[in-house]
Amino acid sequence: MTEFIRKLRGDGAALPAKPGMKAIMLAWLGGFCAIALVAGMAAKLEMMLVLGSFGASCVLLFGFPDAPFSQPRNTIAGHFLSSLVGLTCLMLFGPTWWSVALAVGTAIALMMATRTVHPPAGSNPVIVYLIQPEWDFLLFPTLTGALLVALVALIYNNLTRNDRYPKYW
Repeated sequence: MTEFIRKLRGDGAALPAKPGMKAIMLAWLGGFCAIALVAGMAAKLEMMLVLGSFGASCVLLFGFPDAPFSQPRNTIAGHFLSSLVGLTCLMLFGPTWWSVALAVGTAIALMMATRTVHPPAGSNPVIVYLIQPEWDFLLFPTLTGALLVALVALIYNNLTRNDRYPKYW
């Protein structure tokens, strides 16, 4: 038990370096642009295109664009697979506490197995259980919204950085 308590104290490592003001402002602007596009299109088209998890996706895509979790492949496939798993579990097992837990765990495992881990997408099964949508949720907002956010990241990150984005497809 004492060893476990010691583990809870952490390693005592130093905090990561603080990003420079330019990086902070570019991440802010990228997140603003991506959500403005998705939310603006949703309002204009009068359809659901925004998921709460897209805000967390913006943190990764614009704040940490070189991370594996931030690549377009991970963003798009991770959101799609996680929503698919959430809908499948909801339809098969109903809105129970254990089926949402099964959906989240399965989404994590499936993203890991397909090398498409995108941590914000891990909340999609929970969102599915909260709003209990139909199968069209996979297309609108999940796939369309994820594609739009990734498209903004592709354009924006290549316009504002010297490095290439994405690192891989």
